[in-house]
Amino acid sequence: MDPAQALIRTTLNPTARIAPGLAGRAAFELFRRPLRRSRVRPAEREVHRRAALERLTVHGKSVVGYRWGSGERPVLLLHGWRSRASRFAPFVPRLRALGLSAVAFDAPGHGDSGGRSTSVLEYRELVLRLQDRYGPFEAVIAHSLGVCAAFGALGDGLRAGRLAAVSGVSEVGFFPAAFCAGLGLDAAVERALRGRIEQDLFAGDAGAWDRYDAAGRAGAVGLPILVLHDEGDDVVPLGQAHRLKRAYGEQLDLVVTRGLGHRRIIGEPTVVDQVIGFISAGLGVTAA
Repeated sequence: MDPAQALIRTTLNPTARIAPGLAGRAAFELFRRPLRRSRVRPAEREVHRRAALERLTVHGKSVVGYRWGSGERPVLLLHGWRSRASRFAPFVPRLRALGLSAVAFDAPGHGDSGGRSTSVLEYRELVLRLQDRYGPFEAVIAHSLGVCAAFGALGDGLRAGRLAAVSGVSEVGFFPAAFCAGLGLDAAVERALRGRIEQDLFAGDAGAWDRYDAAGRAGAVGLPILVLHDEGDDVVPLGQAHRLKRAYGEQLDLVVTRGLGHRRIIGEPTVVDQVIGFISAGLGVTAA
């Protein structure tokens, strides 16, 4: 284990037994911060450079938005944790060839946006603000945390024709469990962290866990869904995709890949082809 992770574990585990509130606050501060920012990769630079930039704000944080195209017939792109909008560069020219605009943002604490932390609630607010600006979306393409945020927003008023979900998290409760497991934190820390999330992020609303459970809100999300997930994903287990499949049944097509992991899958040409084909089918055209 990394020395910093070992220090966190040996500090928070005993603290949770004697001062759970203190342990919960400390864990929450770590939990909500990505700690490092992804840079634009060389292969993404040209597409990234061509984007029209716009500014948004959420909770006092300056957020960089991106648009490729006029904004007409928009497709929303939602990146994952410790990622950025430029990861969708392989999709942009394909969407433009279909006559679609691509709309995205770097979440707070990510990419070129301000702030040091973010949450699915901030994603939701930004998504709905972009919807006010551009109108309903032809489709949403989301990765990882973005998938959880997309399902939550779809249940809360986001309007879209289709959803392509790559390596997605199906429930917000997955995040504290995965965070604690990754650092070797015990059940007492996880309980304290969940309590702090509920108090500070959800304003004391215990029902928010269920509202951000995509499998539990299948009746509120009535659009066609394509889920792509790698069998060897070591960040978000394949079980999250199977959980969605059980909830949505024939409404959802599940494609399981091999050897792409959690991050490489989003730019894999065959995955891009499948997502573009799925979106173009909803438009009644053939993908370029």
